[in-house]
Amino acid sequence: MVRVVVTRPQRLAAAKEAVDHVLSDIDQACSRFREDSELSRLNAGAGREQSVSPLLALAIGHGLRAAQLTGGDVDPTVGTAMRLIGYDVDYASVAATGEPLVLTVQPIPGWRSVRFSELTRSVFIPDAVELDLGATAKALAADLAAAAALAALAGGGALVSLGGDIALAGTPPTGGWTVQVSDNSTDPLDSAAERINLAVGAMATSSTRTRSWRRGGVVLHHIIDPRTGGPVESPWRLATVVAATCVDANTGSTAAIVRGAAAVPWLEEQKLPSRLVGNDDAVVRIAGWPAPAARAGD
Repeated sequence: MVRVVVTRPQRLAAAKEAVDHVLSDIDQACSRFREDSELSRLNAGAGREQSVSPLLALAIGHGLRAAQLTGGDVDPTVGTAMRLIGYDVDYASVAATGEPLVLTVQPIPGWRSVRFSELTRSVFIPDAVELDLGATAKALAADLAAAAALAALAGGGALVSLGGDIALAGTPPTGGWTVQVSDNSTDPLDSAAERINLAVGAMATSSTRTRSWRRGGVVLHHIIDPRTGGPVESPWRLATVVAATCVDANTGSTAAIVRGAAAVPWLEEQKLPSRLVGNDDAVVRIAGWPAPAARAGD
């Protein structure tokens, strides 16, 4: 779901049009589910060096940077693993249930297998390696879309939400943008839900439950453990992170799910305000994430 919120409502239509252009460009460049996308053509040409557009180069650069910053916990070479667990079409088309899958536990190829030059925009991926930029590319889209919305506003402030990825640009409303922290971005507003006020930067949420499906009675989800090539088994079902950019916030939230218990000291070390929710629904707030405000009558 795409949400565009602005402080100059008379310019909302122009801001939304600018956001739509960004999302169309990102989809054409980075979608793994379109045969005509640039990423699909890149994956089809694995085994030889290829030149890519500035936008795809930007997305690949962010994907590889996320892998480097997280020690490979967030890695763009998970494309084949995603396909093997049944995430080979847009999530809206993934069957909720299906026959059992036979999966072989094996590490993903790893980001170091990719050769990339930011200067020449040349990319080499080995045979049988498929890039999936889903997480970081969606976050990048949020960052770019917020900037485009602000330019269309010619002043004021904008908030763009793409699923669990939220990016801000410009001057926020008084007191900042109030954002509800939910399991799913489509959840209705709930007066009992936890909220946070953001003035700058971005926020991203990763979950093992919002994009999940069953095969043979086994629940699978879209966050891959690079060590096994299968959905990660994590103590966290939900991770929300605030950072300077949506790409950094998404990198942190995805890595938190993958790292498990080790995510807590890592997020503290990175100084990333975070909120983790365990499978038992216990909440851990890290690096300055505020406690929920007391409500009248509490």
